[in-house]
Amino acid sequence: MYKKVNSKQEKAEFTKAMKKTHTIYMPDMLGYHNAFLQAAFARAGYRLRIMKEDKGLVDYSLPHVSGDYCLPAICILGQMFATIESGKVNHKKIAFLEPQTGGACRAGNYYNSMIKSLKKAGYGHIPVISLNVYGEEKHKGFSITPSLLRGAVAAVCYGDLLMTLLQQVRPYEKEEGATQRCYDMWEKRLVKYIRNGKHISGKSRKKLYQDIVSSFGRIKREECDKTKVGIAGEIYMKFSRVGNDNLEKFLQEQGCDYRMGGFINYVIYLVNGERQNQCLKGASPAVIKIIDGLMSYLMKLQDDVNIAISKGGFCPDASFKELRRLAKPIISKGCNIGDGWLIAGEVADLIEQGYNHILMVHPFGCLVSHVCERGIMKNLHKVYPKANIQTIEYDYDTSRTLRESRIMLALSDVVVK
Repeated sequence: MYKKVNSKQEKAEFTKAMKKTHTIYMPDMLGYHNAFLQAAFARAGYRLRIMKEDKGLVDYSLPHVSGDYCLPAICILGQMFATIESGKVNHKKIAFLEPQTGGACRAGNYYNSMIKSLKKAGYGHIPVISLNVYGEEKHKGFSITPSLLRGAVAAVCYGDLLMTLLQQVRPYEKEEGATQRCYDMWEKRLVKYIRNGKHISGKSRKKLYQDIVSSFGRIKREECDKTKVGIAGEIYMKFSRVGNDNLEKFLQEQGCDYRMGGFINYVIYLVNGERQNQCLKGASPAVIKIIDGLMSYLMKLQDDVNIAISKGGFCPDASFKELRRLAKPIISKGCNIGDGWLIAGEVADLIEQGYNHILMVHPFGCLVSHVCERGIMKNLHKVYPKANIQTIEYDYDTSRTLRESRIMLALSDVVVK
């Protein structure tokens, strides 16, 4: 182990030379998008790996941070120390990357928590990179280049598309495993495309979308009744198998038809939230125009994916504008802290699509999630009285039996208000 670093020292720098010598490790946060993001980083010259450890994370994190931290922080810090102490990596040749969106919650402090914890443990030499669009916490050896950005855009679009198709086809496949094989085939092919800079332009992607949708459409399916479950909630808990304790696997075992909203709407939501913040700060018309242009671009990306899904006979997510309309009778559009009003919009969209059993997942102790999930239950039941909606809390010391019993209650036909 390196000599223990003084906690008052500056953060470790990710230098230009490290781009060639270091491997960057990112938390397992976006299961459907991870492989494509790795390809996008590879195309930009970075070696990105996803931390796969998911056992005993509490034992790795709690020696370094308070047990009052929320579950996403416990999991992310646990994965970080599990990676270091696995014996499979050279801690002199690694860095960690933490995606940050900002916002008034503890997630905004993960970056600093990671740095402080590493210093206390004697690993202060390991750089921690903040992945954000605000230009904060810069490192000389890391930048979001046009090449990386184009690859990341393709990664998000392809990830959302494959996720939507997999979730809608797999519950009804006649041949077990056919949908997963189709998914794996396209994932492997798309990773290669992104690494080589192919099919990442808008026009090329749209053509490929049609081929992808058609291949899923050819999978033979049977008509049968399934319990239809919609998943919404805090972004990490919703997408990360580490955070939600393999919720999707559990629902598969129960024979459910489940689905969740894609990542694109969340990105647009963040940009829209920044627009509101800039307006409140009195930003110039030029700044607002730039943000509006970015929102239009993102909504065009979403439209291209949704059109391909619809033409293939599948059901796309509601557009961002439609989500805002659906959320309006439930919660104010001014609630843009954390996942804010987006959760209400996604829940409403899922119910409108016939998913009358809803799981709203969130970390225990997350005030933002409590406001935007439990706080909207009354209005949700008022607008959708026949829907069975349950909030599912996750914490490192919560009984799995208790949590699964709440999930099973949500899968029943008993509407709990």
